[in-house]
Amino acid sequence: MHSLLQWGGIGWHHRVIALSDVLPVPQLIQALDLFGTMAFAVTGAFKAVEHKSDIVGVIILATITGVAGGVFRDIVFGRIPPLAIVNPLYLIITVATGVAIFFLYRALKKHWNLFLKFDAIGLGVFTVIGATFAYDLFGPNFLAMAFAGLITAIGGGVLRDVFVNEVPIVFVKELYASASFIGVVIFFGLLAAGADLNIAAIPSIIAVTALRLHAMRYNWNLPSPKT
Repeated sequence: MHSLLQWGGIGWHHRVIALSDVLPVPQLIQALDLFGTMAFAVTGAFKAVEHKSDIVGVIILATITGVAGGVFRDIVFGRIPPLAIVNPLYLIITVATGVAIFFLYRALKKHWNLFLKFDAIGLGVFTVIGATFAYDLFGPNFLAMAFAGLITAIGGGVLRDVFVNEVPIVFVKELYASASFIGVVIFFGLLAAGADLNIAAIPSIIAVTALRLHAMRYNWNLPSPKT
């Protein structure tokens, strides 16, 4: 929870706001959303350090990777200002992550595989967060849910790779966007079958995470043209 200073007619007073006031998802998913933001920010910070960025560059890339997908989603669907600006926790997390990676890069580099697992969880969480956002606006509209889920899940990673002049991983390596899409299909199917939103979210996140982890472990890739 955090407090907001609000005008009450005769003066200013503090109104306590829970995270549930700004995110239409279960409290567990909200916590995972912040965790996913941190996990994605870690990958952005690592990428910036590897490309010899200074501390400002590391913080910027960590922030872009952590929140860009959600910001794009909010703008496209008319939530102005975006949640990442309204709720300072998101920027606090990405800035703190960027600073930590900048100073602890050598010590944390050996744990890169663990961070990739966190990234897989973040992919699943952001997929469901985005799909839930569209569901709350349009009901069981599969195209809207798929678009919102995908842009939330992959938007930050695409920008991260573009900013360091690399082909986005989503286009060339392992299952990434496709894992997110499958998660939306499962989520939509469970909702269409009458499952509660809270109940449908968890297996959908697990499915995306598991698929992404298996893709990394066994080097699963979609077919590409032979040249």
